[in-house]
Amino acid sequence: MRTPIIAGNWKLNNTISEAIELTQGIKRLVADTTDVEVIVAPTFTALAAVYAVIQESNICLAAQDVYWENNGAFTGEISPTMLKDVGCEYVIIGHSERRQFFAETNESVNLKTKAALTTDLKPIICVGEHLEDREAGNTEKIIEDHVSGGIKDLSAEQMLSCVIAYEPVWAIGTGKTATPKQAQEVHVYIRQLISEAYTDEIANQVRIQYGGSVKPDNAAELMSQPDVDGALVGGASLQAESFAHIVKSSIK
Repeated sequence: MRTPIIAGNWKLNNTISEAIELTQGIKRLVADTTDVEVIVAPTFTALAAVYAVIQESNICLAAQDVYWENNGAFTGEISPTMLKDVGCEYVIIGHSERRQFFAETNESVNLKTKAALTTDLKPIICVGEHLEDREAGNTEKIIEDHVSGGIKDLSAEQMLSCVIAYEPVWAIGTGKTATPKQAQEVHVYIRQLISEAYTDEIANQVRIQYGGSVKPDNAAELMSQPDVDGALVGGASLQAESFAHIVKSSIK
């Protein structure tokens, strides 16, 4: 049985004081929820403050991105070692917004994933197609490209430390959501790809999240699907009550 995993990606939102207030609210509301892994991903500037709130709680800290070098002349970048030092356990890698606006590629996703794993950070590797890809019948082609590129040359042990987040780009921030059937179909395909690259046993252990306009009113139905192991939540994670509702909806 895979433990559900719910991660809140706060994106470019919240000052330090706002992040502390939101974290305190989430912490209070999910304090008795032990069957779900709960993650919050604030901006870099709020990581330390949020970590101070969630220490010794049931909430883990994630960063929204990472660079693949641990030090050097890379102005503006943040290394895996720095993230680990501030209390991160997870890092989101290859989010569609990073691909769309900041030239993220499969190659950079793979480099970041390997660097994170070397530093004992667990990657949440994002994959997903655009609307034109789905309408052209190319969903599986895009997913295979993203998955195989992101996990290239990972050992079986490293693969087990990764989470895959399926995010149909057409459903992110649009109000549109993949139907539970659509989500399940792609999650099954992702698990099949992992099985082909490793083994059925490993594929059955890797958790696959759904991301794309996940809200309190659709979370339970999405996560009732057998291969949907949780959610990567955007806008709904910016309110403690709605995020806590999604967390509790993930218990199967």
